[in-house]
Amino acid sequence: MNLDFLFNAANLFVLPFWALMIFLPNWGVTRQVMASFLPFVALAGLYLYLFITALDPETAQAFTSTQLADIARLFSNEHIAATGWVHFLVMDLFVGRWIYLEGQRTGVWTLHSLVLCLFAGPMGLLSHIVTSWISQRLTAGKDATPGAA
Repeated sequence: MNLDFLFNAANLFVLPFWALMIFLPNWGVTRQVMASFLPFVALAGLYLYLFITALDPETAQAFTSTQLADIARLFSNEHIAATGWVHFLVMDLFVGRWIYLEGQRTGVWTLHSLVLCLFAGPMGLLSHIVTSWISQRLTAGKDATPGAA
């Protein structure tokens, strides 16, 4: 299959899931869709296909390198770059799903963390961790107010 098509299809594939979590977080359909692992199976399947079809003795050796220059050369290959991008899409969506589910479970506000995670997964994760910590502190502070029975 055409690499550009697969790359673009993967980018478009994740958008409805992000839209549901960000714009309709409390909708029953969103909860049902995000409870499923099927989106990850599809994306991981594409990742596996791209990874296997990119693998040859040279790329296999480059993947074992811990040298930045070797990794940079490896990712200058379009097929490897597309594979890496799909890796980001899978993992960012997985982390976004976790943030969403945690927000649903705990009532912690997640909009800002999900938007950050969509564009920069680790920043969204950090944002959610900090937001959860602050929410817990504020909730604990309300429970410890003087005069509370």
